[in-house]
Amino acid sequence: MPFGPASLLGVERFSAESEAPLELLPGDDDVQKEALIRAIYKQVLGNAYVMESERQLIAESQFKLGEISVRELIRRIAKSDLYRSRFFESCPRYRYIELAFRHLLGRAPVDFEEMRAHAERLDSKGYDADIDSFLDSDDYQNTYGEWVVPYQRGWKTESCKTLQEFTWSFQLLRGNSSSSLKGDLSGITAKLGGAVYQNTPLAVVPPSSKEATGWSFRRAKNLQDAPTRLGVGAGQEGTTYRVEVTGYRANNVRRISRYTKSNRVYYIPFDKLSEQFIRIHREGGKISSITPVT
Repeated sequence: MPFGPASLLGVERFSAESEAPLELLPGDDDVQKEALIRAIYKQVLGNAYVMESERQLIAESQFKLGEISVRELIRRIAKSDLYRSRFFESCPRYRYIELAFRHLLGRAPVDFEEMRAHAERLDSKGYDADIDSFLDSDDYQNTYGEWVVPYQRGWKTESCKTLQEFTWSFQLLRGNSSSSLKGDLSGITAKLGGAVYQNTPLAVVPPSSKEATGWSFRRAKNLQDAPTRLGVGAGQEGTTYRVEVTGYRANNVRRISRYTKSNRVYYIPFDKLSEQFIRIHREGGKISSITPVT
């Protein structure tokens, strides 16, 4: 994992990925086609896990037989109940639209007008027509064509059109260790928020820091969630660590938490780290950063 600017900005996964786009080539066997299918699901579903029963087996079979292209397989998945239930029916409209830009075009929206056009199309022509508008657009055709698997643009492959699109792309890409919704602090809330209506760039911040709230950790405002120091000294190792934890509302066992807010900060001696990590995970928390205290 890189420790340079990519990790500081939260896009190390995209920095580490191969620069060569994945493409179906003449003569590819079923093993290579299966790898492309996995890449398509990963891109279109935002890195979400897909159960065997949720896969579009008929469309996959047609793809392997050469009856449909990469673009048409993506169309089948995007129009499926799987995608629709996860990203359209369970999300507010503008959250769905910004996710569709990320999943299908591999980029952030350019401006509010681009997002509003999709909102109006949903009202006038419906969901399927909106999916078609992404996949049949000149932007998609010129970038991916029929046989290339969509990928995240604007990082290593090409530059964004504007500074605004560049900063919006960071908002949509980060927090991707789990999926577009699960493990993302924004959940179903639109990540671009009011910046869309005002057509303004958003600040690009590191994952977290002592001074400011980052994209992977949001500081609580009440005193109950103030930093907590565990243990008296730094232990035999001579170091105390600052551990930021989020996600306490998503307890894996009881679906409740003894904490009223989702975020907490702990200062933990080295010799108590393991014990506290077990307790955090048992209570449903997710560790967003661990930094030594100097």
